[in-house]
Amino acid sequence: MLFCTIGILFLQPRMVIFPHKTNLFVNMAFLRNTLKIFLTGIIVFLSFCFSNSASAQDGKALFSANCASCHAIDKKLTGPALMGVEDRWPNKANLHAWIRNNQAFLKTGDKYANDLYNEYNKTAMNLFPNLTDAEIDAILKYIKDWKPAAAAVQPGANGATADDKDSSLLFGILTLVLAVVAFTLMQVNSNLKKLSDDKEGVPAPEPVPFWKNKAYIAFVTVILFLVGGYYTTKGAIGLGRNKNYQPEQPIYYSHKVHAGINQINCQYCHIGVYQGKQATIPSVNVCMNCHMAINEYKGEKIYTEEGNEVNGTAEIQKLYKKAHYTPGQPWDATQAEPIEWVRIHNLPDHVYFNHAQHVNAGKVQCQTCHGEITKMDEVKQFTDLSMGWCINCHRETKVQFKENGFYSIYEKYHEDLKNGKIDSTKGITVEKIGGTECQKCHY
Repeated sequence: MLFCTIGILFLQPRMVIFPHKTNLFVNMAFLRNTLKIFLTGIIVFLSFCFSNSASAQDGKALFSANCASCHAIDKKLTGPALMGVEDRWPNKANLHAWIRNNQAFLKTGDKYANDLYNEYNKTAMNLFPNLTDAEIDAILKYIKDWKPAAAAVQPGANGATADDKDSSLLFGILTLVLAVVAFTLMQVNSNLKKLSDDKEGVPAPEPVPFWKNKAYIAFVTVILFLVGGYYTTKGAIGLGRNKNYQPEQPIYYSHKVHAGINQINCQYCHIGVYQGKQATIPSVNVCMNCHMAINEYKGEKIYTEEGNEVNGTAEIQKLYKKAHYTPGQPWDATQAEPIEWVRIHNLPDHVYFNHAQHVNAGKVQCQTCHGEITKMDEVKQFTDLSMGWCINCHRETKVQFKENGFYSIYEKYHEDLKNGKIDSTKGITVEKIGGTECQKCHY
């Protein structure tokens, strides 16, 4: 739309100003020059606004792609909270070096870096050697400018907060304004040409109705084509992706209560995560191991995403109904009915994913793919699980070769690491052992 406006500025009527002409042409020239100056100012202003907005958006996108799986801005996750991170480092150069290659920076003996490394049980941070200074500064600016989202309307409703606002509405309004300016200029141009022709005695052609004007028809057609193409492309890209998918389950189950507050290990319920392809959903028998003794919920209040309080004891009774269990009576486990849980994470049939290969061999934390699961009441899909997201992880994630028998077959890499042919601080990424080959993930 911006380019349309610039083009219209130069659609001036073809006139030659002769000495005998009246002030009409002087006024027309003055009007055109004034409009040019005015619109040039608007364009410069909007370009400045868009550039600032784009920069902030880039910082947010970079943060989401590289940092969000392990860090939050206002709370600890796998790594520390990032609010005020620049103030905690003595200088920005050290912070840049730490972000790019924390293992190499630790060797400099920096006290703060080593204390931080020890505080988090010597958990190595991912390496980001490809991030430029400008990209790191954009991430740091996004963190510095970040403000907590407004709390949900229902007090205490699962700790929910409103999503950050995007710029879609602003862009829509500005596009509409530019469209109005463009059509106004076209009308002004037409009226000025008509006045000029009347003054020179040139017969004016019959006005063409809007619906018969080829220029208008072409303009509307192009706009509809662009808008339709945008939404079609967006829909095609998002086809089959279910980020933030959060279905209602037959029994309200809070991961925050079980895995967070009560510290039940994930593998107690999802027993397949270390052993096979599927993490597996626990059977009623697994639930009843605890709930034969726990028949009443006495913890802190829990809420649905809509802000409605959940009766925990009533949800336990739903479990008993499926298990065909009466408290105080002997239980026959063979009579239990399976609970029809609604699946949340689901990959296409042509994609191969093995939990044991990632969690057991690759030492990948559950939170990397599933988000901060220990703080979720109702589980939702944390990321879109797209091919691009997986490949980016394979390109950046360093394989933990040390004391990991699964990778003993890669003798050449072990020798190269031992002989110094490969920088041990950079290590071996999943990509180097074939993690981006098509047949690794696709049948």
